[in-house]
Amino acid sequence: MSVVITVFNQKGGVGKSTTVINLSSALALRGKKTLIVDMDPQGNATSGLGLYEFDNMIYDFLIDEELDSIYPTGFSKLDIIPSNSEFAGVEIELARHEDWQFKLKKMIDKVKDNYDFVIIDSPPSLGILSMMSLVASDKILVPVQCEYYALEGVSQLMDTMTLVRDNFNPSLSLLGVVMCMFDGRTNLSNQVVEEVQKHFDNKVFKTFIPRNVRLAEAPSYGMNIYDYDSSSKGAKAYTDLAKEVIGEIND
Repeated sequence: MSVVITVFNQKGGVGKSTTVINLSSALALRGKKTLIVDMDPQGNATSGLGLYEFDNMIYDFLIDEELDSIYPTGFSKLDIIPSNSEFAGVEIELARHEDWQFKLKKMIDKVKDNYDFVIIDSPPSLGILSMMSLVASDKILVPVQCEYYALEGVSQLMDTMTLVRDNFNPSLSLLGVVMCMFDGRTNLSNQVVEEVQKHFDNKVFKTFIPRNVRLAEAPSYGMNIYDYDSSSKGAKAYTDLAKEVIGEIND
């Protein structure tokens, strides 16, 4: 059975698209057929996997219901529905549609049986696109950066999850919180982890994603961490995270 996961934090720069790219790639490496749905008009997951030119994208998938908006990434068992800046401003158009909240869910339901995992890269905001992503999902994965104000906005995020669950998607639940850009040598990273663990208890993944130069460099070459440097600490961390995610889903 396919599982749909939105990677979501309304704060930008927390490692959201990096997590989408590399967790999806790690799941694919473990034999799980995976589809990335890039709902972020910044298109970082798309460009970070080396896709720069495409005839159809997420706009066509949602508005025109074009199923041939799905592209192979060149990485085995990993496909993507791409996005770019042309998707910006589409919220106004989507809001005119009756039952717009269910538009993405309706389209994902048509293709998800071809995949083990569908991973949605939601924009860093609490707007229409994020709402659609949550309505279409079974689970939310929240990346949190190991920096000051890490928990800023998280209570609002959880309120949004509750709102969606109460009104549109009763089965939506929190898969877990992943700590990103962790540096165990600093007091700050350790303090933030402690604070987040207090807040989320056993919902914090045991795997921490390290602050890692190779992880930061890979997207600029249009590559996931496994194609760029499979021996890096970042690659090992996302492999471990994928194992945890699979374990959580199978429980």
